[in-house]
Amino acid sequence: MSASAPTEKVQPNRVLGRKKTSPAKRARRLRVLRITFYQLLLLTGILATWELAVSTGLIKVYLYGQPTGVWKEFIKGLADGSLWHHTWITAVEALIGFGIGSVFGSAGGLALWMSPGLALVLRPLMVAANGVPKIALAPLIIVWFGVGMESKIAIAAIITFIVALITAFAGTEEVDDDLIRLMRSLGAKRFQIFRKIVVPASVPWVVSGFRLNVGFALIGAVVGEYISSEEGLGYLTYYSGVLYNLNATWLGIIALMILALIMDYVVGIFERKFKWS
Repeated sequence: MSASAPTEKVQPNRVLGRKKTSPAKRARRLRVLRITFYQLLLLTGILATWELAVSTGLIKVYLYGQPTGVWKEFIKGLADGSLWHHTWITAVEALIGFGIGSVFGSAGGLALWMSPGLALVLRPLMVAANGVPKIALAPLIIVWFGVGMESKIAIAAIITFIVALITAFAGTEEVDDDLIRLMRSLGAKRFQIFRKIVVPASVPWVVSGFRLNVGFALIGAVVGEYISSEEGLGYLTYYSGVLYNLNATWLGIIALMILALIMDYVVGIFERKFKWS
């Protein structure tokens, strides 16, 4: 009598070549879709109310602009390429300034943990530099770097450097002292403690500084364009406002918002990578 071969139970999802989605993952997807729906609903409501208020004469179009007018400016800017050009200029200035300021500022803030005496000496200077309105630095930087793209990058870099420096150093001060004492009791050198304990524990603070610097980098670029430029979203919003073309001004502001969202999204990707690594 021959023995029958064991039969393998075939799962329906394996036959179809799909993995079964867990309930938790489905719940997260539904939550994201629900939030996105409410966000779009809110945006649609604001635009519809704005358009209706202008159409009925409740508010004046020459004072507040009009959504349909902004859309026409958007189509015009795409057609002649001016919108892409202005957005690209501001994006390059903000991104380079953001990268230089955030990286060097974060590195400097972390490195100050290695020298507590130097940190005490520099603390009043850091607080004073952070308290100065950053727009006050713009005329000096333009004199030093000229009216080209370099001055806008320099403004964005200086602003983001100060924020990243203070944020990263604040992160080092929040490291658990018990962990540091434990490492010292095991014979660890100061640099080993810095590399193994201080830097990893300060990463959330560094990333938070990066998120703040998204806005500050754009502020630096736009302020420089306000003062001396003939291109960029800052120039577009300022020049359109001078001509009372508020629809074009709103278009520049919306483009800046979208640029900020994109930069924040990229920072969020790095934040999740560090969180789960």
